Amino acid sequence: MGPLDLPTDRIQVVTTPIPADQKNLAFGYTNALLDLVPTLKQPILHFWTMQPTVIMGLKDKRLPELTAAIRAVQRYGYDYVLRNSGGLAVVADGGVLNVSLFSPLTTPPLSVDAAYAQMTQLVATAWPELALEHYEITRSYCPGDYDLSVNGLKIAGIAQRRSTQALVTMLYLSVTGDQGLRGDLVRSFYRAGLNGHTNDWDFPDVDPDVMTTTAALLNQSLTVADAEHRFLTACDTLGLDVGRAKLAAMMAEPRFTTSLERATAQMARRQPRLDRA
Repeated sequence: MGPLDLPTDRIQVVTTPIPADQKNLAFGYTNALLDLVPTLKQPILHFWTMQPTVIMGLKDKRLPELTAAIRAVQRYGYDYVLRNSGGLAVVADGGVLNVSLFSPLTTPPLSVDAAYAQMTQLVATAWPELALEHYEITRSYCPGDYDLSVNGLKIAGIAQRRSTQALVTMLYLSVTGDQGLRGDLVRSFYRAGLNGHTNDWDFPDVDPDVMTTTAALLNQSLTVADAEHRFLTACDTLGLDVGRAKLAAMMAEPRFTTSLERATAQMARRQPRLDRA
């Protein structure tokens, strides 16, 4: 096994900013790259950013007043998209870096906890100044056991998906920007979506004050490009041979472009239709 318990010490990297008018591409890429990994036979580190968007999880579809919840998001000037995995809403915008680590499944397959630990180690190596902890920050948005925090303030969340031959561990990292506004936005989303109904699905009562950014913690001016550079440096530190050419060539082939188009169209069909009220 290679560094981070990856199947090899080589990793391919790709960066894909998602245009505002193509929001379904974000998880179209996730599905298409997950399908590509067994052929590539190398792990992939995928960096992506979005225009201001609330990314809903499948659980959010159960909000009693989903249309009202989405209207609340739009009043903040944010768009919305529904991803094809469980969990709850998170925020993407120009100050948030999304990082997806894809890997072929080994025999025996890597455990769920071990896959989360891979991403945690990568983040810790990229941000050595931060005393990272992982435990659930209950009043954050999208709380989970692998929330990454410093002094009780959440900066990142991690999720995971698997196919029969590959897995992807997905991180959002709040690098810079107004994290208080992001928290307030998601709090408004859930309050409008519940609107007095019983909270049967344990949607979080978000407290914006329990989250922050790496820039705020380090008291530095940081960009998502700075964060991406830190992750690439972390790969070098961990002994990974970073490349881009092999993956870029495969992504230019008709087989991949067709797969991406199909996956993106599937995501578009999953999107909720808003009531006219």
